[in-house]
Amino acid sequence: MTDAEALLWQALRRNQLEGLHFRRQQIIDGFIVDFYCHTMGLVVEVDGEVHDRQKEYDAQRDYALKARGLKVLHVQNEAVENGLPGVLERILQMARRPT
Repeated sequence: MTDAEALLWQALRRNQLEGLHFRRQQIIDGFIVDFYCHTMGLVVEVDGEVHDRQKEYDAQRDYALKARGLKVLHVQNEAVENGLPGVLERILQMARRPT
């Protein structure tokens, strides 16, 4: 778990974000996602610098997750580390959005 993921996990764990229950490192269709809220059908991925092969994997994973009707939100490490309240608001907005 990266520093940014650990910071976000501290804000999400134990239903701290408006009672939403998140799991970390959840396996969905053979893909590991950073954070998953089953009740809202929301996946949150914390992204750092990636190389081309990682981008291809991420695109395949996002396609498979969206095909299951899940919402996928990507946030950058830097955004989590320097603007956590804004990231949490984006997560809430995405959670409330219909699938």
